[in-house]
Amino acid sequence: MKNIVIGSGPAGRLGSLELGKLGEEVLLIEKNHIAGTCLNEGCMVICALTDITKHIEQNNIFNAHGFLKSQIEISYDKIVEKIIETQEKLRKINELENKNAGNTIIYGEASVDDGSVHVNGETYDYENLLIATGARPYIPDIPGSEYGLTNRDVLKIDDIPKNLVVIGGGIIACEIANIYGKLGSEVTVLARSSFLKDIDDGKINEYILKHLIPEVKVYENVEIDKITKNSVITSTGKVFKGTPFFATGRVANSEIVKGIVDLNLNGTIKVNEFMETSKEHIYAAGDVTGGYQLTPIARKEGICASRNMAGYLNRIRYDDIPQTLSLNQEVSFVRDEKIAENAEIIDIEMPGIAGPGIFWNILRGDTGMAKISFDGNENKIKKAVTISPSSGDDIAYLSYLMRENYDLNDYEDFIEVHPSTDTNYKIIKNIWL
Repeated sequence: MKNIVIGSGPAGRLGSLELGKLGEEVLLIEKNHIAGTCLNEGCMVICALTDITKHIEQNNIFNAHGFLKSQIEISYDKIVEKIIETQEKLRKINELENKNAGNTIIYGEASVDDGSVHVNGETYDYENLLIATGARPYIPDIPGSEYGLTNRDVLKIDDIPKNLVVIGGGIIACEIANIYGKLGSEVTVLARSSFLKDIDDGKINEYILKHLIPEVKVYENVEIDKITKNSVITSTGKVFKGTPFFATGRVANSEIVKGIVDLNLNGTIKVNEFMETSKEHIYAAGDVTGGYQLTPIARKEGICASRNMAGYLNRIRYDDIPQTLSLNQEVSFVRDEKIAENAEIIDIEMPGIAGPGIFWNILRGDTGMAKISFDGNENKIKKAVTISPSSGDDIAYLSYLMRENYDLNDYEDFIEVHPSTDTNYKIIKNIWL
């Protein structure tokens, strides 16, 4: 077999699809379900559940205003049933995409040695190999850790926990806290350091805590001593009652090539800008390589690796990567890591602009907000965080403008759709002036 791809998450699926489009011979091997963590355990499940919580939140607002009188009764088992039904439908579509590209798909657990792959008792030689085996939840080595749930268990639990203790302070921890807090759980978050430190350390985080997840209790700088089935005990002896849930990061599924290619100290596969490993003709892409661990980045890496496998020179870029925290209002952000020593960084904060999805929040005074940092010397945006119903779209094309080195004057040429909530970064120049 000329090209073998192991793992069918965003990196492997898009990589194999790209190879097929280029007329290459491809064998795609998947251990469990096609489409990987994103569809089956990760972001798509989070989005599905967050859609429910957005509806609950809107219903609460309408009831508070007095023009809608209704109560929502939640059926968690029915939600899970319909998510699984949707997943099965999307798996068939994803499988059909690769088959239509001429690719062969095999389901089974693969092993690798020098020049060949073994799966289901068969051996396949390869000219090029792409490792796209993803990552799994990291479980801290603490007593009782076997009692903790992870994102893998969201569709397996029988009902909404009465009390939930989320261990972790990052994006996944916040999203899980929001979902179950809105569904009716009493939620506590225990962060080892600062909560949402990768987003902002000021008013953005204050806004999230006050307006987006007010029902969630957050404790920072907490060390966990042990957990039980129904509690978490800290190093100070404080006991938090509830079902433990780990949102403590992820660890690469790199064991399949251990001893064959070089690994980083954290166990991720070491790759260059062409997604090449230390072993000739072996490539790696997606979460197994570490980095941003985002679905769009995994896709780009998989496509980059595949083009190089097919003989078309391709490099990966990681400039100004847009990201989103999926809450009842999206919290989206982008940061330019390259800031000149003589930069004159100016921060501007402003309330969110009313539009679709946020009009009925005006009377409550929580229409979202934006915090934008720009270099006054270069007249260019260096960081942006926006909270609004359209922030995901806003940040996506703003990040492109940043990558292409546009300055504030160039933003005036864009005409937004009205009504919308995406004009914040266009008006900062006027505020500055």
